[in-house]
Amino acid sequence: MNRQEKSTTAPSLLRNRFLQTILLSSVLLQIGIWVRNFAILLYVADKTNNDPYAISLISVAEFAPIFVFSFIGGTFADRWRPKRTMIWCDLLSAVSVFAVLLTIHYGSWHSVYLVAFISAILSQFSQPSSMRLFKYHVAEEQLQQGMALFQSLMAIFMVLGPMLGTFVYSTFGLETSIAIMGVVFLLSALVLIRLPEDNLKPKTDAAKGQFRKEFIEGFRYVWNSKVLRMLGLAFILAGLAVGVAQALNLFIVTERLGKSKEFLQYLLMVNGAAMLIGGGVVAVFAKRVPPQLLLAIGMLAGAVCTVIVGYSTSVPLTLTVQFLNGLVFPCIHIGISTMILKWSHSSIVGRVNGVLNPMFVGMMVISMSFAGALKDAFSLSTIYSGAGLLFLLGALVMLPIMNQKAPDHAHAAQET
Repeated sequence: MNRQEKSTTAPSLLRNRFLQTILLSSVLLQIGIWVRNFAILLYVADKTNNDPYAISLISVAEFAPIFVFSFIGGTFADRWRPKRTMIWCDLLSAVSVFAVLLTIHYGSWHSVYLVAFISAILSQFSQPSSMRLFKYHVAEEQLQQGMALFQSLMAIFMVLGPMLGTFVYSTFGLETSIAIMGVVFLLSALVLIRLPEDNLKPKTDAAKGQFRKEFIEGFRYVWNSKVLRMLGLAFILAGLAVGVAQALNLFIVTERLGKSKEFLQYLLMVNGAAMLIGGGVVAVFAKRVPPQLLLAIGMLAGAVCTVIVGYSTSVPLTLTVQFLNGLVFPCIHIGISTMILKWSHSSIVGRVNGVLNPMFVGMMVISMSFAGALKDAFSLSTIYSGAGLLFLLGALVMLPIMNQKAPDHAHAAQET
């Protein structure tokens, strides 16, 4: 059955077996990731007495491998069977987590950074494979709604994740928190066995020797598309803004609001609750709004809210702004994901994702790496104002491509 036949007979989105399986797998992975994130954050904060360099290094350990391996992972995702790739990545992640757990138990506490580091490497092979299957198994007209469902799932864990992570770490400690992550990765691998078999064939032996050619082809494909080029520039600007803001969130809580570090979970919960509502609203209107406009709206709102958070010393004001920002944030995620899927042919989705993702993550890592130094040199208000300006520039980048239409079948993206 070809892609067009699937589009005309597309079943209800929630009855899609692929989507059901991926959502269940994502639930398990989100549990593990949030427990891990808060366990490591609170543990390192306790060990180092809230040292900004040590805390920002957590984010660097999590995101730096993405910048290095995303190019390679995206290329291999287009060469390997995506279902098999995703299962193996989850299995290897589980094995690596338990190996690091032993290191933490018998060795130095600094090994906690390895948990995020190794998981990030393997995700660069699994995530583009998931995107490739998404384009294959979900009808074209349902792509944006499907992305909205994923955004809603992420929002649910923005609410529940901080509570879950803080509770598990406070009750059971670091090692149990890390062990839970390993268990859920194993369960996710078992769930992914349920994925429908795909007809996306792996590369032949003759084609396997063309890795360098295919690697370069991904960059050329993005460069030849005006929409994808502009999306890449927006990625760079957003990555710089998000990185520094994310790395210093803890200090907004402790210094600007005068609260304990545990209060960060409530800030994230408010933001997540709003994201859940916003994701639902976007899902309803997804078909009527171009993804470029969604992305621009999200980044414009992010600009305003980031500046206000940097200046606010009022808990009610900060929570209100976090809620408003969360309402609009799904526009960014849904807009980006939909643009990548709609402007990329199914045979190259992994490589396009592998080219664009590092632009965002790479800039995040750079800004996270300098976050501690920036905090020593400037006030939080100044830093967050700069982040807001970067968001604003990212929104303006969308203006030249606002009226661009996606290729009929995404066989090529040749807008100039």
